[in-house]
Amino acid sequence: MSVFDSDAVSRRAGYVLHVMTAFGAVAGMVALQAVIDGRYRDALLWLLAAQILDGLDGPIARKLDVEFYADRIDGRILDLVVDYITCVLVPLALLVRLELLPTHFETLIVGAVFLFSALWFARTDLETDDHWFNGFPAAWNLVVPTFLIMGSTRTEVLIVTIALCISQLTNLKFPHIVKVEPMRWVTLPFAVLYLGNLAWLSWDYTPTEQSHANLFQAIILIGFPLYIMLISIWRTWFAHTHIPLLGWIQYD
Repeated sequence: MSVFDSDAVSRRAGYVLHVMTAFGAVAGMVALQAVIDGRYRDALLWLLAAQILDGLDGPIARKLDVEFYADRIDGRILDLVVDYITCVLVPLALLVRLELLPTHFETLIVGAVFLFSALWFARTDLETDDHWFNGFPAAWNLVVPTFLIMGSTRTEVLIVTIALCISQLTNLKFPHIVKVEPMRWVTLPFAVLYLGNLAWLSWDYTPTEQSHANLFQAIILIGFPLYIMLISIWRTWFAHTHIPLLGWIQYD
């Protein structure tokens, strides 16, 4: 068989993509080492690098049809393994290392997040047919950096962490940023702006109790999660009503 055979090329491309996905675990390891060494800016940047990899591999995988051409590796399981490292383990290490939780509750809360996140990743109803996640999708790699950059108090961190942790085992619908079609014309550009803003602030980060964000940056940093929460609440409880949301496509 020729090396230029289209099926052979597709197989090689599929396995290269699996390696790219798995490299996210390496990025997580480097980020974890940065946390241990006290290089918090480096940790934030490596977490963002892992997030970018995670955002790119899905669309490429669907384009290459890797489930057919590179089926010896289950890309979905690989993605979940990498995500647990980069979205849960490393951010929580950062949370503990910088002592962002009340001292007497730190171990209890972090343990609960590990537990609830593990259960969330194992849900058989993880994602709906129209690409909404059931429960908070363990995006601690975005939540914890926001705590750091905004200079959140321990009480604020505690309240938000508990609320998100509990929501992981609910059916509150959170959108897949790329796959969900309704409002994607707002969600996707807003997400790119949010990640760009987070990258800039991460690059400029030094440990302090003061917020690192100016007013515009703070609005973007807080506004995007609030927007996601708004459409999540609407999709969960009001999508089947006749209450429109910015021209949202109605569900039957």
